[in-house]
Amino acid sequence: MEVHADVDGSGVPLAVLLKRELCNQKVEKPDILFGEANKSKKGEDFTLLMAKCHRRPGEGAAGGGGGGQNAGDDDTISVFAIFDGHNGSAAAIYTRENLINNVLAAIPPNLTSEEWTAALPRALVAGFVKTDKDFQTKAARSGTTVTFVIIDGWVVTVASVGDSRCILESAEGTVYFLSADHRLDANEEEVERVTASGGEVGRINIAGGAGIGPLRCWPGGLCLSRSIGDTDVGEFIVPVPHVKQVKLSNAGGRLVIASDGVWDALHFQEALNYTRGVPAEAAANRIVKEAVTSKGLRDDTTCIVVDILPPEKLSPPLKRHGKGGIKALFRRRPSDEMSEDQMDRGCLEPDVVEEIYEEGSAMLAQRLNINYPAGNMFKLHDCAVCQLEMKPGEGISVHGIMPKHSRVDPWGGPFLCSSCQVKKEAMEGKLHSRNSQSAVQPVPK
Repeated sequence: MEVHADVDGSGVPLAVLLKRELCNQKVEKPDILFGEANKSKKGEDFTLLMAKCHRRPGEGAAGGGGGGQNAGDDDTISVFAIFDGHNGSAAAIYTRENLINNVLAAIPPNLTSEEWTAALPRALVAGFVKTDKDFQTKAARSGTTVTFVIIDGWVVTVASVGDSRCILESAEGTVYFLSADHRLDANEEEVERVTASGGEVGRINIAGGAGIGPLRCWPGGLCLSRSIGDTDVGEFIVPVPHVKQVKLSNAGGRLVIASDGVWDALHFQEALNYTRGVPAEAAANRIVKEAVTSKGLRDDTTCIVVDILPPEKLSPPLKRHGKGGIKALFRRRPSDEMSEDQMDRGCLEPDVVEEIYEEGSAMLAQRLNINYPAGNMFKLHDCAVCQLEMKPGEGISVHGIMPKHSRVDPWGGPFLCSSCQVKKEAMEGKLHSRNSQSAVQPVPK
């Protein structure tokens, strides 16, 4: 049978897919090289840098250190994150210390690599919400943005709340935005969600009724619609992250992860231009330096640069620059083309970045839902957020009240424990609606 199509349903050229299959046995995990830089104004920016992290919760970094990871360790992932705190540093510090374990605890053991990749977006949602819920018990009023990056082989997954950003530049110079901007000024859908959930959105009023400054959520005056913490603002400021998952070709790419201190000063293309031809650590330092030079040190300014590189033995023509990075790979412009000879050597692919998954809904029922019987990857009756073990029938379905024996969905889950159900209803504004209704009911005579 002759095949005439040149692309599959995802838009990836068929020749590339066939080449991937042929090369699959030869391609190893990438080398990960990274660097960070920071200029502190308030001392509320924190980072997490784990080039080698065990997949099992509680085991932490898998030895080593410095600015790189050797390819080929199938039991480890790489984790990089920025936590930009506000109203104090407590939320940023707590999230830095607890989020990764909460995410990994939401992924069942003994999954194949494909199942692990598929389970990760759901686990990120659960981990973010659990971290926020647990932090509320600390009675601290601070909050934090989070941009959280997990690299598993050639798959990059980014979960974000707030206004720190992550961008990817592929080896050929194409730029991809992997995070969302949850500033109220930049997201009309989030404004509608916050107001529907009981919050008020507006600018600071001055004499005469004119509003100044960015849109803010009241009470509290926060400019963001999503964060971890911020218990004094209201539950409608939710910790449910935007998640995007992509797969790089084995030509590699460069990630730039930075707090708003960078992005308020530099356009993304400016930031990338400053990184040309230099290793990761030098690139991070250059971005921070240029951001501070441009606008002054008005805020904590933090940047992480991560290079995802073909293993040494697959990329002999690429000249590495000392310990910390690569000299040639990120010097090419989009107009340049990789030669066929270079692609064939070591099975390097054309520059293709596949989008595997993207979802930004704030509704837990949508974000935690998985179709039966794929649900058997998970502990079917445990709480989908906090992993509390429950007996069949004890949990509350994220879908609300459902028939016990549905032919369409005999499972009926995922399920929440009672406290996580209260958290879900509060984030969706249902508790606010109930309180408002009870407030206007007449007092019985």
